[in-house]
Amino acid sequence: MRCVGVGVIRLKLGSIGLLLALFAQAAFGERLYLYTVDYPPLMTSKTGHYYAHRREDIGGACTEVVKAMMANTKYEYVMKMRDWSLAYDRVKAKKNHGLFCTVRNDARENDFQWVGPLLPLRWTLFAAPGSDIKLDSLEDARNLKIAGYRGDIMTETLLKEGFNVTRPVSDRGNARSLEMGVVDLWVTDRLVGPALARSAANLTGMRPVLEFRETQTYLAVSKSTDASVVAGLQAGLDKAIADGTVKAIMASYEKRAEQE
Repeated sequence: MRCVGVGVIRLKLGSIGLLLALFAQAAFGERLYLYTVDYPPLMTSKTGHYYAHRREDIGGACTEVVKAMMANTKYEYVMKMRDWSLAYDRVKAKKNHGLFCTVRNDARENDFQWVGPLLPLRWTLFAAPGSDIKLDSLEDARNLKIAGYRGDIMTETLLKEGFNVTRPVSDRGNARSLEMGVVDLWVTDRLVGPALARSAANLTGMRPVLEFRETQTYLAVSKSTDASVVAGLQAGLDKAIADGTVKAIMASYEKRAEQE
């Protein structure tokens, strides 16, 4: 009888634990899995690697915007930094998964639900420090060799328009390629160029010679995610925009870029 009593108590405790877990899940809402890539200063790894497993190890302007958005929602979330292709495919296939900061375009439009805009991506052509290259328009770069990277929206767009753009798997070596004269120009975001050159190649004084386009970035959310969750995320972002949080984050990073 004693053993049976202990078993019953254990069963009851187990049932209580399960009920508490279910209650906690209901109280806090859905758990979301948010992925990003190392693209400083918009998304930056604090681990010394190009990946991270915890949101505490991921910083950057766009990351701060997403964290501010999430603070205005009821959702629990996990944040990870991975390779772009892995993150993109995982998010596309799984419920309650999102990828930031992602450019929204015709090719991707129907693959995701969209929350945003988060921050603008300012398409800029950089020349090496000391370079005498001058551009009055994008067409002036037609016969020059431009560094980009595989999967990048700016790179792929220029390639489609007939420009000579390299496509390594990562953007991190492009500042060094520019410095060594392997390429003439580097296409990247206006904030990303100086920060990435400094962190990846210890190079300062990058010359932004032409800012030729601007697109907005978003949180791309899997199509299988409930629409009410996406609406909750959008509401959280809207609040962060309305109270000035997003504007303050952007201003802080623009000031840093001016000093690099």
